[in-house]
Amino acid sequence: MRPDNLSHLAAFAAVARHASFRKAGAELTLSTSAISYAIRGLEERLGVTLFHRTTRSVSLTEAGQRLLERLQPALRDVGDALEEMNDFRSHPAGTLRLNMPRVAGQLFLPSLLPGFLAAYPDIHFEGVDDDGMIDIVASGYDAGIRFHEAVPEDMIAVPFGGMQQGACVASPDYLARRGVPQHPYDLMQHDCIRFRFPSGRLYKWEFEQGETKLELDVRGRCTFGDLCISIDAAIAGVGITLVLDDQVDEYVREGRLVRVLEDWCPPYPGFMVYYPRQRRVTSALRAFIEYLRDHA
Repeated sequence: MRPDNLSHLAAFAAVARHASFRKAGAELTLSTSAISYAIRGLEERLGVTLFHRTTRSVSLTEAGQRLLERLQPALRDVGDALEEMNDFRSHPAGTLRLNMPRVAGQLFLPSLLPGFLAAYPDIHFEGVDDDGMIDIVASGYDAGIRFHEAVPEDMIAVPFGGMQQGACVASPDYLARRGVPQHPYDLMQHDCIRFRFPSGRLYKWEFEQGETKLELDVRGRCTFGDLCISIDAAIAGVGITLVLDDQVDEYVREGRLVRVLEDWCPPYPGFMVYYPRQRRVTSALRAFIEYLRDHA
């Protein structure tokens, strides 16, 4: 194999993973033009077109899809072989790529990341906020963070951060105007601030009291794809929103938000860091999991 072939194949896999020359360059710390040159050279060498390109999108051709399917196991083997060399180092090293929902990044990273990076100076951390459900293996991530019920069954999952709890909150002004709901069904008469996943699916609000479990398709004139915006809207008096308790604890203490239906919002299993069962755990990921266990 020519020396540049492997780097060109890595560039191809990165473009396929991100469907973007720019994002592939960012992952590999190369310019967009360098990525484009690598793909063009690979296509010329193979005599086939690997990507459909337009001004707005990049997608695999049939030949590109076939090459990717054959390449992925080989590239993983190469990555594992290089990672094994870390076993001979005195300190974990490498790049840790983590996919997580935005709320996990907002709640945990500000307090955890400085200490983790200080403890492991040879680890580079790349965290991607993503509220959509993705295949972390196909997308090139070492691990993901999700709530317990959202972790795929074929993954190893490690809990951290303890139990979580939902919080149904609104501003004092809104509740003075519209009344305080006493039962989840009362929410059907209120303006609820809804959350939409990247897939387009609207989140249905879940409540539980004893053996009774409810799932409500609430109504409201405002829908957002970011819980922080939903909280800001609730503080402004737009309506009631359902978020994580830790996200609004400070605002409740300050009197800017009020919890309602607290007896319908019990604790539940919290976040999990998960990774493929069949793949070697990198030294960087192993260090991160151990740090989470000790500090989250």
